[in-house]
Amino acid sequence: MPQITIKNPAGADAGTVTLDDATFGIQPNIPVMHQVVVAQLAKARSGTQSTKTRSEVRGGGAKPYRQKGTGNARQGSTNAPHYSGGGIALGPKPRSYAQRTPKKMIKLALRSALSDRAADGKVLVVDSWGFDAPKTRDAAKALAALGVEGRALVVIERDDVNAALSFRNIPEAQVIQVGELNAYDVLANDYIVFTQAALAAATSGPAALDAATPKGDDS
Repeated sequence: MPQITIKNPAGADAGTVTLDDATFGIQPNIPVMHQVVVAQLAKARSGTQSTKTRSEVRGGGAKPYRQKGTGNARQGSTNAPHYSGGGIALGPKPRSYAQRTPKKMIKLALRSALSDRAADGKVLVVDSWGFDAPKTRDAAKALAALGVEGRALVVIERDDVNAALSFRNIPEAQVIQVGELNAYDVLANDYIVFTQAALAAATSGPAALDAATPKGDDS
């Protein structure tokens, strides 16, 4: 099991912690990660696009011209799709883009994503943020002291309100509760920053990752 150094918000060493091999030490399964991320993004689509068929557009009740004698093809309504302003043939209608993803795949994708970041040394652990009050400047200084370059996913416990409010205004930081961990957010960020308590909650057992169902996936 790999060991990493725990840091404090000032960047100083505060001990070591052993990462769970079952969560941070597996061989990443790229096809599963791809399938789960695609399903999660599909579920997030609103699916509200809608076009009008020939029965829904306004007007077109009268026959545009008589049936015979004009030299033109017979027409019954200007609502037909080939008329300008007519209905749309086979156009999109409201629908759900949700895909059913097995929970075992969701958990495997999350573990694969975390293992990929851990293999690159991009998983960081702080003892606690310890913010007395919400302050974005202190949060930015803490990330800089930890050596974070690029986007960071800050994983916190549910009751750590000051940390959530401190990091939320930093464009390069995304705050997430440990129960909301999902493969897409892990892969979308360069660094994953846990507190000791959040790391323990994420790796305390199978039930921890059962709760980590991606946002927008009801499977």
